[in-house]
Amino acid sequence: MARHFFLSVAALAAFTTPALAVEKVDVLDTYADIAAAKYDDSLTTAQHLQAMVNALVATPSAANLTAARSAWLAARVPYQQTEVYRFGNAIVDDWEGKVNAWPLDEGLIDYVDASYGGASDENALAGLNVIAHPNFTLSGADIDATNITPALLEDALHEADGVEANVATGYHAIEFLLWGQDLNGHGAGAGNRPWTDYAVGNACTHDNCDRRGAYLTAATDLLVSDLEWMTAQWGEDGAARAQVMSNVDTGLAAILTGMGSLSYGEVAGERMRLGLMLNDPEEEHSCFADNTHNDHYYDGLGVQSAYIGEYVRVDGTLVSGASLSDLVSEADAALDAEVQEKLSATMMSLGRIKTTAEAGFAYDQMLERGNDAGEALVMGGVNGFIDQTRSIERVVTVLGLDQIAFEGSDSLDDPNAVFQ
Repeated sequence: MARHFFLSVAALAAFTTPALAVEKVDVLDTYADIAAAKYDDSLTTAQHLQAMVNALVATPSAANLTAARSAWLAARVPYQQTEVYRFGNAIVDDWEGKVNAWPLDEGLIDYVDASYGGASDENALAGLNVIAHPNFTLSGADIDATNITPALLEDALHEADGVEANVATGYHAIEFLLWGQDLNGHGAGAGNRPWTDYAVGNACTHDNCDRRGAYLTAATDLLVSDLEWMTAQWGEDGAARAQVMSNVDTGLAAILTGMGSLSYGEVAGERMRLGLMLNDPEEEHSCFADNTHNDHYYDGLGVQSAYIGEYVRVDGTLVSGASLSDLVSEADAALDAEVQEKLSATMMSLGRIKTTAEAGFAYDQMLERGNDAGEALVMGGVNGFIDQTRSIERVVTVLGLDQIAFEGSDSLDDPNAVFQ
């Protein structure tokens, strides 16, 4: 027997009445909520890294070194997804150099291979080796580094002499202390620091194992405290949240500045295209751990997240809400579909780099001159980021925002300048 369904007037109206327009302030709320979640996840995973580092230093072993490395890799997953907040948010950009600066002259920190060289006209401290020298002179002042503390790293060493390559803090300093130099060039393999670099007594290799452990502990403690601070900035009473929420149009411009600048000048240009032009295995964002494929992938995911207003936390829960995509869709549905399609295409290209690297063809191998397969993979990501940036520029216009100048890169805008 046929069944008949009847709708009330109110129910019928629900099908025929257009949904209320998305409020810009709600889009900004989602953006800030997701920032808070990402930084909180970054903090949680860094605290786990801290626990593993403490275990390694207290009880050095191959297993504890492996556990600390695994914790570092896990900590990078949420953090890389926060990089989209850097451009457009001065509070983040002013702070970011403390936690994610690269590349670094690792000879500032610890022993390096003879092929590395040492002091140069560009950096007189490139071979300082703080771990081996409890006392040294810096900018004409005598420095007592007998006790390696977070304050020493942050106040005296980081970007010492005004040289950006003097990176003494953050993820990549910790990465170097866990993996050591990658001396394989374009060959297979990451850094291979022995666990005995943290051993005690006669088992210690490369000397100064106690000071190496102190440096690693101090750098990790500082990372945790820095992430605690930034997480608070995106809380309900945080300064970063307040800044974004203070004006809806400047807040929307901050979202788009982050998306476009990270996509174009930073990742497509400085982190991907430049490395391919120079064919330099050192032009990796995580060159010691061979983790660059994940850095690029999660940067891309962060851009996509900022647009669609969704983030999956490390515990699997979803943070979502009114999004830039919703706002664009109301103004120009075709453009919203275009942006989403391009973001997805970029993620597919980055996914190919990621899966290929995980199968054994590492990112530094892809950068080798004459490696057509590697170049095609990397350029797939570069072109995806560039292409999505063109659509992001159109979003700025459709939303009626003031023109935004996205971060550029000589490798994309003036390739000849790279070799001058």
